[in-house]
Amino acid sequence: MRPPLTGDERAQLVGWLDHQRSLVRPKCEGLSEIDAHRKLLPTSPLMTVAGLVAHLRWVEYSWFTENLLGTPDTGQTPWTEGGHPDAEMFVDDVPLAQLLDEYDAECKRSNEIVAGFALDDVERLLVRDAGRASVRYILCHMIEETARHLGHLDIIREVLDGATGD
Repeated sequence: MRPPLTGDERAQLVGWLDHQRSLVRPKCEGLSEIDAHRKLLPTSPLMTVAGLVAHLRWVEYSWFTENLLGTPDTGQTPWTEGGHPDAEMFVDDVPLAQLLDEYDAECKRSNEIVAGFALDDVERLLVRDAGRASVRYILCHMIEETARHLGHLDIIREVLDGATGD
């Protein structure tokens, strides 16, 4: 599901983001729970298939719900529990299917949120000294973020069981 070749800017940005998102679940298909949570990188033990899916879910939430909508953190995000910067990746006890369902639901919410904004609108929450990011910037960033982590999923999956794919 790629965006139209001649679509306008919004169709291209949302389309490419949706395309990247749509590749996450297939990259996880057929994995056992053990492999989904297997720690392969001694220097990055949180980078597991399950950890990456959880990270992608919470990045969606952070950029679209917190930053763009301006929803205050009321303690439900993983970062508020203990203050570890990668807390969203501590998911050893969470089934991969649940993480994927949560990711899909978050992506759906993100699309609903972004539909209510123009590309030039800026996030309501000021989270950096450089200023507020536009919706255009957020969509470009999320395309990059999701694609980068899809590459990580590719590598981890190939090391786990040799599976390769789109």
